[in-house]
Amino acid sequence: MAILADGESLLLIDGELVAGGSGTFPTLNPATEETLGIAANASADDMGAAIGAARRAFDDTGWSTDVDLRVRCLRQLQDALTKHTEELRELTMAEVGAPRMLTSAAQLEGPIADLSFSADTAENYSWRTDLGVASPMGIKTRRTVAREAIGVVGAITPWNFPHQINLAKIGPALAAGNTVVLKPAPDTPWCAAVLGELVTEHTDIPPGVFNIVTSADHGVGALLSRDPRVDMVSFTGSTATGRAVMADGAPTIKKVFLELGGKSAFLVLDDADLAGACSMAAFTASMHAGQGCAITTRLLVPRARYDEAVGAAAATMGGLRPGDPTDPGTVCGPLISARQRDRVQGYLDSAIAEGGRFACGGGCPADRQSGFFIEPTVIAGLDNSATVSREEIFGPVLTVIAHDGDDDAVRIANDSPYGLSGTVFSPDLERADAVAARLRVGTVNINGGVWYSADMPFGGYKQSGIGREMGLAGFEEYLEIKSIATAVS
Repeated sequence: MAILADGESLLLIDGELVAGGSGTFPTLNPATEETLGIAANASADDMGAAIGAARRAFDDTGWSTDVDLRVRCLRQLQDALTKHTEELRELTMAEVGAPRMLTSAAQLEGPIADLSFSADTAENYSWRTDLGVASPMGIKTRRTVAREAIGVVGAITPWNFPHQINLAKIGPALAAGNTVVLKPAPDTPWCAAVLGELVTEHTDIPPGVFNIVTSADHGVGALLSRDPRVDMVSFTGSTATGRAVMADGAPTIKKVFLELGGKSAFLVLDDADLAGACSMAAFTASMHAGQGCAITTRLLVPRARYDEAVGAAAATMGGLRPGDPTDPGTVCGPLISARQRDRVQGYLDSAIAEGGRFACGGGCPADRQSGFFIEPTVIAGLDNSATVSREEIFGPVLTVIAHDGDDDAVRIANDSPYGLSGTVFSPDLERADAVAARLRVGTVNINGGVWYSADMPFGGYKQSGIGREMGLAGFEEYLEIKSIATAVS
């Protein structure tokens, strides 16, 4: 089977691949602006049918209690994804604009491999815990804590790392015994829809357990938050949309998992290798055109070496020219859409209006006549109150900010509505660890350490979200806890 062989994707509803009630919509190659093909455009009725199928599959089948079936199905899906890795790689470069080098990591191969964690966790998990016998209120009682699936999960995902985020939600949700309706971003419908083909052709996942609803209308996804048949919404995206998801889910008090925006800081302490740290910060901010929520886009450097730091960051970032995602040497590909490119350019314009300057970059590359490209850009001359220091840009933009020592660096880093990630550079590990401990963020790397892995929880503080994805904590997001007390003689 060749995936998406006819250039058109379908919805997956109740085990069947079906057309969308609102016709189709195009999916584009952001590097060329060419139309790749079309995706099924779901209507509100399609979403209602998908939710109904998921509800029936949870309430009326043994999916939620059959651990062996769930484990087998997840491993079948992983095998199918592995078999089609090269086709998926080409799709990911074309639809997402993801550089080829990233498809061997978090853009594709990493998420496929990580499905093992969900399957293994379900297989070995302690679904019931015996707390032993006690006599609360004088009644001899055996106490048991049971962990059970929540029910129907609505998963709403963005376009920047679609395979990683889609699989990081559906893997643990299904492994935990839930049924799922996946609503992907309109910009990358094929990366989700291909799962429907693989599920129907290569797995024993029962009808209704996993449904995929692609739509150009964000309002169709919002129905997941509002529908009382949905027990939980797992959302990754902007903080503004996260607020709307919470508000829509409030009337039914459904559980909400939110992985939201970030404005993460890269703290270079005064004993660090300044050039090396700044070069790493610049490289990181340019990867996948800066389209990552946890990317460190504020570079905090000692004030006495500010100009040197700006020069080091610009030397690296200026050499990373935007390029063809299929080229193995490309680090910075296109932005996902013309809308996103124009949004990033608006932030660059605001930096100049507020008194900043570009040490490199600053606009669209002159040598790119098509595609949604922005030059990797280093902004200097602004402090932490500037718009580009406060708001998530989601482009290859790094703002360099001066600090006056460790306390000041921590203050600046924490002076943000977000709290997703951070980086600390210092050869003194005790000092670096002490600074990291003071950062109000969900993930920290010290001297280039990597926190991304299947068994490590990911998420943020403050307006960067609620809950954790991946790791045991991510698996348990999809479970309810039931306490059982049995009187014994």
